[in-house]
Amino acid sequence: MPHRRKNWTVIYFRMRSGRVSLHSVWKAFDEAEFGTKNILNLRESLPSAADARYRAEAWLRERQVSRSSEVLLITGRGNQSPGGVSVVRAAIVALLPALRRRGVVTEWREHTPGSFVVKLGLISALLDAPKRKKDRALVATPADPRSLAELESSTLSLLRRLAVRSLESLGVQRPENFVEAEMLSKFNSLAGGVPPGVEGEARLRAAISAALDQLDD
Repeated sequence: MPHRRKNWTVIYFRMRSGRVSLHSVWKAFDEAEFGTKNILNLRESLPSAADARYRAEAWLRERQVSRSSEVLLITGRGNQSPGGVSVVRAAIVALLPALRRRGVVTEWREHTPGSFVVKLGLISALLDAPKRKKDRALVATPADPRSLAELESSTLSLLRRLAVRSLESLGVQRPENFVEAEMLSKFNSLAGGVPPGVEGEARLRAAISAALDQLDD
């Protein structure tokens, strides 16, 4: 907190001296509050509604795996859009309830007319989130679907531990009979929005480890 106060003091005096614009001041305030890694600016790249939904979900899931608590999602208010309505903002407003049902986010609030503060859910919430057919059109799916056979042995080991732990918590008498199916179920719950490749699998392992930690709390 002292570091943030120091930054805000510097920003204030620069604003008084006329060396920074008001837009730069608010941007600096947001970066001081949330951190640059926890801000996604969709306004700058002007994506389509579909691209905005895909990018927002993938980013929110990545931030969830990184155990961020709150993030800032900038959509723009649509001043330059036809009819003065931001298609990106409308797409995000439609996406957030779907992500809440899937355990990715828990709540959100308007930060400015062109941005939202989003509170992320616990990783363990993804495991129990219900799947609804109506969400499929709104929620992005991994670009490159993968099977369990393509995962590294270390990832499979973690996934097996999570499956057994989950089955035991449900009181299943012979969990070994259901482990493979439970592994696939947990993989499908956690892998959404995780890109393929080495980095993506590292994120998946982080998500599995976080889920195990939260189940043991």
